[in-house]
Amino acid sequence: MAQCVQSVQEFVQDSFVPMVAVLCSEEAERVTRKNNLNFAELLRPFCRLTSEGHIRDPNNQVQVVKNLRISVNNMVTSPNATSSALSPAQHRLLNEVVLSCQPQEGTVTNVITAGDYDLNFSDHSLKASIPWYSAWRDALSEVSTSQHCTATTPWFEAYRENFLQTMPASDHEFLNHYLACLLVVSSTEAVPVEQFLKLSQEQHRIQHSGEYTNPKWFIPNTLKYYVLLHDMSEGDEQRADVVYEDMKQRYGPQGCYLLKMNSRTSSAAEDEQIPDPWSQYLQRNNLQNQDTLDDVAVNSATVENSVSAAEVDCPHSTEKDAVSNSLESHPLQLDAESGEGSLHMLSAVNTDLKKGARDPESTAGGAGSHGACLTLNDHDHIRQFIQEFTFRGLLPHIEKNIRQLNDQLVSRKGLSRSLFTATKKWFGGGKGPEKSISEPKSTCGLLYPPEAPELQIRKMADLCFLVQHYELAYSCYHTAKKDFLSDQAMLYAAGALEMAAVSAFLQAGAARPYPAHYMDTAIQTYRDVCKNMVLAERCALLSAEILKSQGKYSEAATLLIKMTSEDSDLRSALLLEQAAHCFINMRNPMVRKFAFHMILAGHRFSKAGQRRHALRCYCQAMQVYKERGWALAEDHINFTIGRQSFTLRQSENAVVAFRQILTNDSRQTATQQGAFLREYLYVYKSVMGGNDVSLPQLPLPCIHSSATRVYFGHERRLAEGEKQAATHVSLDQEYDQDLATMWCHLEEQLVAAANRGIVPVNFQPTQCCLNSQTDNLRHPLAVVEEPIIVEVTFRNPLKVSLALSNLSLLWRFTADAVSPSKEKTTEELSGETITNEETLAREMTQKDDVVTTETILDFHMGPEETKMARLRLLPHRTGQLNIVGVVYNLAEASSGETVPSTDGQQVMMVVRGKQDLKIRGPRLNQTKEDKMLVRHGPDRRLDPIITPSMPLMEVFFLQFPTALLCGEIRKAYVEFCNVSSVALCGLRVASTHPDFFTFGSQATTPVTPLSPNSAENCSAYKTLAMTPQPGSVASEMLVSAEDFSQLSSVMEIPIEGDTLQPGESTQLPLWLRGPDQEGVHEINFLFYYESAEKGNKISHRVLRHTVFICASRSLSVQASASRSSVPPHHSLEDKGSGGTLVFIDVENINTSESGVREFHIVQVSSSSQHWRLHKCINPARDKDCKLTSRERAKLCFRATRCKPQQATSGAMEKYTFADLNLGTERIISSSTPCGDFFFRCCRTSESQRTDVAASRTSSSSKNQSSVPSEDRASDLNNIVKKCNELDLNIIVIWKAYVVEDNKQLILEGQLHVALQTIGKEATSLTPKEEAQEMVLLKFKSELPLPVVVPTAELSQLIKTNLHYPETYTHPFVQDSLCLVPVTLTLSNCSLAHVDVIIDLRHKSTSPESLEVHNSFTWVGQSQYKLQLKPEEVLCLTLRACFLQAGVYNLNTPRVFAKPAKQGTMCETSQQTASPALIIINNA
Repeated sequence: MAQCVQSVQEFVQDSFVPMVAVLCSEEAERVTRKNNLNFAELLRPFCRLTSEGHIRDPNNQVQVVKNLRISVNNMVTSPNATSSALSPAQHRLLNEVVLSCQPQEGTVTNVITAGDYDLNFSDHSLKASIPWYSAWRDALSEVSTSQHCTATTPWFEAYRENFLQTMPASDHEFLNHYLACLLVVSSTEAVPVEQFLKLSQEQHRIQHSGEYTNPKWFIPNTLKYYVLLHDMSEGDEQRADVVYEDMKQRYGPQGCYLLKMNSRTSSAAEDEQIPDPWSQYLQRNNLQNQDTLDDVAVNSATVENSVSAAEVDCPHSTEKDAVSNSLESHPLQLDAESGEGSLHMLSAVNTDLKKGARDPESTAGGAGSHGACLTLNDHDHIRQFIQEFTFRGLLPHIEKNIRQLNDQLVSRKGLSRSLFTATKKWFGGGKGPEKSISEPKSTCGLLYPPEAPELQIRKMADLCFLVQHYELAYSCYHTAKKDFLSDQAMLYAAGALEMAAVSAFLQAGAARPYPAHYMDTAIQTYRDVCKNMVLAERCALLSAEILKSQGKYSEAATLLIKMTSEDSDLRSALLLEQAAHCFINMRNPMVRKFAFHMILAGHRFSKAGQRRHALRCYCQAMQVYKERGWALAEDHINFTIGRQSFTLRQSENAVVAFRQILTNDSRQTATQQGAFLREYLYVYKSVMGGNDVSLPQLPLPCIHSSATRVYFGHERRLAEGEKQAATHVSLDQEYDQDLATMWCHLEEQLVAAANRGIVPVNFQPTQCCLNSQTDNLRHPLAVVEEPIIVEVTFRNPLKVSLALSNLSLLWRFTADAVSPSKEKTTEELSGETITNEETLAREMTQKDDVVTTETILDFHMGPEETKMARLRLLPHRTGQLNIVGVVYNLAEASSGETVPSTDGQQVMMVVRGKQDLKIRGPRLNQTKEDKMLVRHGPDRRLDPIITPSMPLMEVFFLQFPTALLCGEIRKAYVEFCNVSSVALCGLRVASTHPDFFTFGSQATTPVTPLSPNSAENCSAYKTLAMTPQPGSVASEMLVSAEDFSQLSSVMEIPIEGDTLQPGESTQLPLWLRGPDQEGVHEINFLFYYESAEKGNKISHRVLRHTVFICASRSLSVQASASRSSVPPHHSLEDKGSGGTLVFIDVENINTSESGVREFHIVQVSSSSQHWRLHKCINPARDKDCKLTSRERAKLCFRATRCKPQQATSGAMEKYTFADLNLGTERIISSSTPCGDFFFRCCRTSESQRTDVAASRTSSSSKNQSSVPSEDRASDLNNIVKKCNELDLNIIVIWKAYVVEDNKQLILEGQLHVALQTIGKEATSLTPKEEAQEMVLLKFKSELPLPVVVPTAELSQLIKTNLHYPETYTHPFVQDSLCLVPVTLTLSNCSLAHVDVIIDLRHKSTSPESLEVHNSFTWVGQSQYKLQLKPEEVLCLTLRACFLQAGVYNLNTPRVFAKPAKQGTMCETSQQTASPALIIINNA
């Protein structure tokens, strides 16, 4: 139970005190009324005695009476029989007492820590040092002390005190019967003594006439005490003294008293402040007296629950309170569907509590303070009078009666006790003769006559109890208990058991333990046998308090819970609340039981009309259930808190409670959630009533703030007819980190190109769409007159649909210091913040001159749906914009429920409110402090800076394909439109695939029709009509690489004047070439442009475009080169250098799906700085080379070095293009687009090659120390490399014939093959990357092996040719030796001096030479040592000697070559050419 202000002993003593009645004459009443008090009220504050009294028991032992209080009451007579229940008036009094005693608001809250729970109690009278508490605390450790310190419940104490005071007097006990009567007469009466006589006779009549059942009297001979009241301000003091002396003579000095009062006049009262001890007593007592007087004749059938009428003025008094209706069936049932339980009904009830009923001033019966005419001396007089009356009148009277009763009992006990009992059994008990057999038996057993000896024992016990002689009282109760039980007088027995238990507890020495079972039996008897709940309740209140004092909280709680019943909601509520406090005060606090019983108490308080207490109980229980997963319990509590708060006009609390129900992830059914939502909307509507200006926060739907996306700029236009718009960025695209990095890289390239190759320090990549993954640390830049689109993600957590309407963004705007717009208006002062909250709150027309706010009229959200809303703003001025939230109307969608309004029209339940958009930035993780704490950086995506106008470009593509053959050339058109009011310039584009497209260059672009609608099969190439002649030589053209200056990945777009004026558009041709690898390619373009006006915060803008091209296989070209073995002087064109043969294999690898019928190879061109294709030496002179599916063709060409006169200064930069057309027209390969794509592809392939080489060599070249042999080796390598270097690029141009929709289309394209070295095959297909082998990790650097140049490469340094007659006729008969002259031609193929050794002493052992049947010998010098200069050709004349006719192979000389200045190890035999056969004939 909760703590009490009194100790248990004090409480129990004060529950049973001697009762004294008061009878006043009218004059005496008038005298006391001057103080706004009657006589009984006047005495009440002084009724506790400050000094000890003494009394002698029957054994003549002195008993000390400490701290005695007496109860003085006006005599109120009633003829009604005593009922076992409280009257409706008493019920109403108790209800008022509890209602008037509320916890003070704003007081210090006491926090109890119980387990994991912290419970707050509003506690203004916490008293931890009370005796029982201290005693119990010693048994506990200090920790548990702090945990078990709990709060007080003053309303319970007030209820208990009033309950005990207003209990009806009963015949089975005498404790609340009157012991004495004060007869009060004023000294101003004519004959005071006569008045005393009248009053005395009146008292005698009331007690003995039998007309009145109330009041009841303790002893027939009641003590009469005569009080003469003297008013100091009016009467004659001497006369009063005379009368008093006469009274002393008449009644004895112990039986009368002269009380002097009213020592000061009421006028003097205003000057001096005298304490007012009466106010605390008067409030309830006046209620009590007034109610008792009013309700003597009230119909006792009135239901206790109707007490709610005292608090709430119901329009129909017959109905119960609306709240208790809906919550009556079961404490935890939420009957939200019932109509009368709905808040719409509650709102009709006037919940103003009757202030007057609880206002002490008004209840006291008039204005002015109490005791206005009394001085402090008068207070002392009254105190002295009480003491005098008690010590000299009351206590002696009690003592005398105890003695008399004792004597009677002892004299009766003179007979044998057993005989006495036996006689009782035989003769029906020793009751008085007047008890007839027909007397009805009550449910409680017999009723004794007043003179019955058992009752005398009980009377003596009660007297002893009242004067604190508990030992004697206990023995008397014990004796009486046995007698009553043997007589089966259950009501009497229960009373004796109850008082015996209390006496045993109060005995000073605590000789015997507290007999709790006595109390239990008494309670059971009262409740079940006697059906007297009032006595049972008193018993339970006493017992629970005693058990609590002994730390037996569990037993106390059980007892209190047993006492709850349906007959009184107020009692049940208070006892359940006390039981809950018992659970929290246990050694191991039972927190959940505390909460559960608090809920039950709250429910019963609610039924009893005690709404404030109900609300408090639910709030305390909520502390336990909150955020612990008890979702349904939380919902129930919040719902009830919401309702009670609303009824008590605490609308804000109601809104908060209902908000909780809606925002938690509710497990309720859809209908239940719908009901919650309707209640919330209703409460909210009533709270917001007249509040127009500030918009409140709404709980629904939930906003996922971090998912908010912000898009700056217009949404892209889709395709218009043939035009296809640039894809750019849109909110429909998912954010991809890798793509963002790629776009940023492209933008860096563009910015560097625009800034002389340097990326500025303050460069920030353009971000059109901001989300949670982008970098939002800086304020984004938006442009005036360009929309800002905010995508907000809403989630509906409920299972019911929501209807949002008039949804728009809430913003604050601070204008720039200098506004470039028109003259300033009054509101547009620089730096002043403008917001649209007020206009949105009132749903007025908006301020469109600053920012236009778009409104979404209807936004419907299904059950548990997550949905995005895109809200637009259009800024019209420069400055700082802050988007702070969203504003909308909220209603429940499904039902569209309407509520009847006062004027009979239907009103839709719609509330208007807002939700803030607060985005938490990323967690900081830089400094040590950041890592230790949880800190978040800023996220500024909703705070854009509005900058002045910028150009805005749109890009459209015409005739842009989606599928191409590998290497196919296609012409498309691109259109640039400036749709802003500012000129744009500096147009550039960067791409991930720069080899995919070209705009051409002015120098080489052919004049083709600009209109895209010309003939379909119009070639993209620049062509000349030519008929190929047999053996015709290639047409040549010399081109500088600088003509194709756009070789970097960034291209400037050639528009006229380099500027696009506002509203202008221009169209340019764009050549595309299908990628060399088959598959789907994602190709990204980034267009860059700047404003013609410089100095803006935004330096440039970009526009993205992504295309997907599907490339399918076309042709595969493989090429190889080898040295011609023809002697140099035979080929006159070669000018001394040997010719080179180029073999080209072309295979059709196209798959039939693409509908290509056949490919024609129309031209083969070459481009190189050193070599050129000279002529086609194909044996078959095909006019055109046709390839159907999977066919292969082989072409053979001779290549020669470029003419020496062309190798002038700067020849390194000049490329020779040679065209060999196989068809009827020649394509000029050096012009756009053929030349562009050639250079672009070369560029990309070269860069790839160098990247690969760099990555390979970087690992091996780190640890090499410089060794001279290595230098030699690298020299050697270079020599060999240059010797075999060809560097000839082949361009194969083809046409493909496609049948599509019964029409024949001609596609054209080109494939490139780069022949780097002689003897190595090159292909147009890019090889697939092989997975790299794993290499063992080496921890120790090893010395590199010496570089060995493979012999095959060294063997090509020298080219040998033998010139000799094919047949030679010699007469062997005449001359046995035949000498034939043979010329050996040596050509140095390298660019270095070469040492050559020719050895003729070779005897061939190869199988080819063995086939030739005879050998021959060389005659003359058998070994030559020569040195050849770079590219020198040397002829040696040798002689071969034959001995007989036959066929001989002359190719036997061994030629060793090594670069000059190299060691012998490099010497290598030159590869022998094919056999040189000579036929020797005999003449």
